[in-house]
Amino acid sequence: MTVAIPESMQKLINHVKEFFPEDEKLQQMFEQCFVNTYTTTLQKKEDNKTFVITGDIPAMWLRDSAAQVRPYLLAAEEDEEMADLLEGVIRQQFAFILHDPYANAFNESANGNGHQTDLTTMTPHIWERKYEIDSLCYPVQLAYLFWKSTGRTAILEEMFQEVIETILQVWRTEQDHENLSPYLFERVDVRHSDTLIRNGKGGRVVPTGMTWSAFRPSDDACTYGYLVPANMFVVVVLGYAAEMSGDVLQKPALQEECLKLREEIKQGIEAYAKLNHPVYGDMYVYETDGEGRVNLMDDANVPSLMAAPYLGYLPFDDPAYANTRQFLLSRDNPYYYEGKYANGIGSPHTPDHYIWHIALAIQGMTTTNEAEKQRILGYFKNTDGGTGYMHEGFNADCPEEFTRDWFAWANTMFSEFILSLAGKAVKGSPLHQQLMKDGIKA
Repeated sequence: MTVAIPESMQKLINHVKEFFPEDEKLQQMFEQCFVNTYTTTLQKKEDNKTFVITGDIPAMWLRDSAAQVRPYLLAAEEDEEMADLLEGVIRQQFAFILHDPYANAFNESANGNGHQTDLTTMTPHIWERKYEIDSLCYPVQLAYLFWKSTGRTAILEEMFQEVIETILQVWRTEQDHENLSPYLFERVDVRHSDTLIRNGKGGRVVPTGMTWSAFRPSDDACTYGYLVPANMFVVVVLGYAAEMSGDVLQKPALQEECLKLREEIKQGIEAYAKLNHPVYGDMYVYETDGEGRVNLMDDANVPSLMAAPYLGYLPFDDPAYANTRQFLLSRDNPYYYEGKYANGIGSPHTPDHYIWHIALAIQGMTTTNEAEKQRILGYFKNTDGGTGYMHEGFNADCPEEFTRDWFAWANTMFSEFILSLAGKAVKGSPLHQQLMKDGIKA
């Protein structure tokens, strides 16, 4: 069945076509990828909620669902029906957080699908209960950008206070994971990255001010519990939460609580998550345990160190970020791969030498170098494996070999990168602010 595309989306498709008038392949790839989430993954419910599957997995990840619909905020600026649909996504995300803030993925109903045999506190609504900090960050980010794009405040007035209070409680608890946390997770007879050590407690950490995460946004277990890019994301969204608590809810005490935790976590990042590298200078680490052990790498999934300015933790031209970026795009990063068709960042979640389209999109949206943007654009055009769609990871020497032929998040990230090249970015986002700074009417 063919799904009709709203005029607001078609206008954005036409804008890209006009911006790249001679590139028919890019036009076709953008249109296919841009509409993919809308035509295949959104399920509007009777209770004004919108359920969003990831693509080839019939569950709703809090992270993926927010990222999948983000570019549609550009359409929602003028399209009330699109705004209703996206408000439904936020309402569904908020309801899931209140159901269990430690879960990362949920079923459409209480059908008991997913990983029900995991040794953790499961319910029939939960597909998977891998605690990932970013699962709580993304819905707050989406709610904030939705407010900035549409001016609507009903969903904030209805649910936001209870949601942010729930999130604050979790993040404060996980500042002292060893002594305060109730969270345990084990999955039997699987690779080590799918479960936690120490009977489900995870590796030992000491308090730093940062908040602990069990898993990365790849759904792989953290090596060290303070996942730095995720904590950077927390700092950003607590700023968003403070602004919404003050300006929309008129709750100065809640606003102050958000700002206080934000400062504690930011101080923890700057004190424990930076080092002076003998080659690259002052740079950020990917993970740490607070006792001096660090993980020097990056992962393709977002939040990542590469994504720090895209998320809004620091400026695009920050010196420590520039040093970190130089490390990340070098062979010193164990997940940076160079191949015949592309160079870029992959993940331990996928095979060796597989680069991720999500990582290429983030690299393209965080560089201030036009030649680098154009090089990445060329990578995209040559690594779709002949499908016109983006994938999870692809073989850098043979793009026809890839993982996940239906992965909506990757299609969305490619679309957002192309829109940014054409001078379009979501209102309120750091990317929008950067385009405005560059004199582009975004």
